[in-house]
Amino acid sequence: MKYPLACDTWDDREIEAIQKVIKSGRYTMGPHVKQFEKEFASHFMCKDAVMVNSGSTANLLMLATLAEKYKLRGNIIVPAVSWSTTYFPLHQYNFTINFVDIDKHTLNIDPEKVEAAINPETCAIFTVNLLGNCCEYKKLKEIAKRRGLMLIEDNCESLGSITDTQEHAGTVGQLGSYSFFFSHHLQTMEGGMIACKNNDDADFIRSMRAHGWCRDLPDDNKIYKKSGDKFKDSFTFIAPGYSVRPLEMSGAIGSVQLEKWPEMRKKRIKNAEYFKEKFKDLPVTTQKEIGSSSWFGFSIVLEDKLAGHRDIVVKDLESKGVECRPIVAGNFMKNPVIEYLSFLSNGDYKNADYIHENGLFVGNDVRDLKENIDLVYGIIKNAHDRLRS
Repeated sequence: MKYPLACDTWDDREIEAIQKVIKSGRYTMGPHVKQFEKEFASHFMCKDAVMVNSGSTANLLMLATLAEKYKLRGNIIVPAVSWSTTYFPLHQYNFTINFVDIDKHTLNIDPEKVEAAINPETCAIFTVNLLGNCCEYKKLKEIAKRRGLMLIEDNCESLGSITDTQEHAGTVGQLGSYSFFFSHHLQTMEGGMIACKNNDDADFIRSMRAHGWCRDLPDDNKIYKKSGDKFKDSFTFIAPGYSVRPLEMSGAIGSVQLEKWPEMRKKRIKNAEYFKEKFKDLPVTTQKEIGSSSWFGFSIVLEDKLAGHRDIVVKDLESKGVECRPIVAGNFMKNPVIEYLSFLSNGDYKNADYIHENGLFVGNDVRDLKENIDLVYGIIKNAHDRLRS
């Protein structure tokens, strides 16, 4: 591929971090993971942070916290456009999925549709910051507060974004998830993080992360009073748990990646500025930025003569070595798995439907992508000229 969705952001520093872990002889979760959690919480200004083995399990443990610790029941509002593991934890914890439409320009949940979808059984709003772009949190925070709803965030695609409330994306809600998969902003092989508003939530999640035991909790935690007997406390189970711990290598790599992040963010934004300027005269809609995006990728929604002809555009892109994808999973309600899920339909999903048929995105990373962006521009312009003639 001339223009892949993502590139490797490692150098010798990540390899050295791995070697240090190997020399230590401890590969399972340990001091490097704990150090990365502290550094992450400090950098993104959240009260506490808990590392897990993926962004998907971060979402799972957030929903587990709502169900088990907060005893929430009912339906949870989500955008109709997101990745599968935004929705599956709701199903797994018997929440009804309350789908609402997105804003066509931001690609994120439409606050007006959120307000209209709230009913007496609604217990939370689960926002998704798509492709590096923040939701309209000024409006969403006001709605959640006024209606007495928990607010949580799937921020797996938007690490490093700043919201319209001048907060780090992922730290606005009670809990927020991050992903460190290869194609994401930080790359730790596999890995994820949960940002927490308080230490109690973090401790409950730490317990669930490792079988539900109390072993990893600090002695002064408020979740469970330890006996002080290490023999007993190492094998006392206090919460319904999983085994979703990260590797020690991933924690060590995370510390290196986080140190490099400010410069990597600058490079992503520089690419985005060029992309926005280049595409402003084509009949496509590009993502409207809310706050300050960290530009996970570049969305392209086909308009005018291009509308309805995404297959042609995708074929042209792939033939020239450009890797592209739908905008996440499009309207998730159109996926066959929907027959297994308990959900509420609010009727109108015109924007999610349009994105489903006419949306795609290409990648962004830390390289200078001017030539690649020019290539995509030329391919789409050529397709439009052919269809117009």
